[in-house]
Amino acid sequence: MAATKEYSVEEKLKSLIHLQKIESKLDEIQILKGELPIEVKDLEDEIAGLSARRVRIEEEINGIQEFINTRNEAIKESQALIIKYEKQSDNVKNNREYEAINKEIENQTLEVKLAEKHIKDANEDLLEKSLQHDKVNKQIEAKEKNLEHKRSELDKIIADTEKEEKAINKDISKSRESVDERLLTSYERIRKSYRNGLAVVPIQRDSCGGCYNSIPPQRQSEIRQRKKIIICENCGRILVDSDLHETV
Repeated sequence: MAATKEYSVEEKLKSLIHLQKIESKLDEIQILKGELPIEVKDLEDEIAGLSARRVRIEEEINGIQEFINTRNEAIKESQALIIKYEKQSDNVKNNREYEAINKEIENQTLEVKLAEKHIKDANEDLLEKSLQHDKVNKQIEAKEKNLEHKRSELDKIIADTEKEEKAINKDISKSRESVDERLLTSYERIRKSYRNGLAVVPIQRDSCGGCYNSIPPQRQSEIRQRKKIIICENCGRILVDSDLHETV
């Protein structure tokens, strides 16, 4: 059985620095893209929401239109009955029949007036819904133009950086294989804790290259010896001496 190679602390730090530098290059590309991916996604979600609202308004408009049509049909039926009853009133035989027919005419006349009121109210609702529909259409149009512009910007950046990004991701996968597993876990945890993604930083001007907290001379001496992994007591980042950081 082949013996597993033991790496020195210095070798572990070198592989970690290498990984950090490569991933920082990838971070630069993401910074170049900026907020564009999020803005594009947000605009897509907003357009989808507005489109769904437009569909609901259109369904409401169709419902109101159908209601108006039914009321118009009801008016026609009532008017036809009024004409029928008026003809019947010419042939009544007594006052009771005359009063009954007049009552029916009166009822149908009220039905016509009620239907006309319903139609008037429905037309007001229809006008309001039409205005809402126009407003939503304008909002969608404006957001679609903005989305087209944002997508164009993002697509250009992706096209310009796609080849480099693929190469970097390939290097990252390869570099991760050479990093000590436990150290890699710590590195990833620290990296996720900071927006700039810096988990491994050099000492710069006697201070931590991440949080700029002062590092005591004795601590700096231990870091330069590269015999153990040392982290910043203030921010928790892994500290390396500047010479090692520059040579990787």
